[in-house]
Amino acid sequence: MKILLHVCCANCALYPLKKLKEAGDEAFGFFYNPNIQPYQEYVKRLEAVKKMEKELKVKMIYQDRYELEDFFRRVVFREGERCRICYHRRLEAAARVARKGKFDLFTSTLLGSKLQDHNLIKEIGMAVGKEIGVDFYYLDFREGWKEGIEMSQKLGLYRQQYCGCIYSEKERFYKEKKPSEQSLEDDNFKEF
Repeated sequence: MKILLHVCCANCALYPLKKLKEAGDEAFGFFYNPNIQPYQEYVKRLEAVKKMEKELKVKMIYQDRYELEDFFRRVVFREGERCRICYHRRLEAAARVARKGKFDLFTSTLLGSKLQDHNLIKEIGMAVGKEIGVDFYYLDFREGWKEGIEMSQKLGLYRQQYCGCIYSEKERFYKEKKPSEQSLEDDNFKEF
């Protein structure tokens, strides 16, 4: 089978590429990630994918556009749904490229992360595939999560510390204060 693999980053692509190759499939990578912020982070991830492409002789397709404003337009005031919006956008782009490139199937490295909403990715992939006219290939790549980390370390690939959007980066560091921990300077303090 000729399969298009949406690639969120080089690290997450290693195990799925290995798994597809072992199954006898011809896998092409597709890098498209309009959610990654800031721009320096986007460049680091793009360069890591290009390094992976060169080192492992992976066939890659790039939709290298930094669409920050469009990402924010889609998620502002819908921050609670940002992952759904982001998954849909990337999977829809992958499905369109797969259809245009006459791929048999498409899938995503997002299915390899223990930190993503796996069922939601599967649901959106199936729906988008039906709508666009190319089947979504569901495979739980999480079983190779640790192996993918080890492979990326051996290759010396850049390893990101958050999903990609500024909201996930905030969640890494910022923890909401309990009401008892708020100081006099906090906005919630009211003078009596």
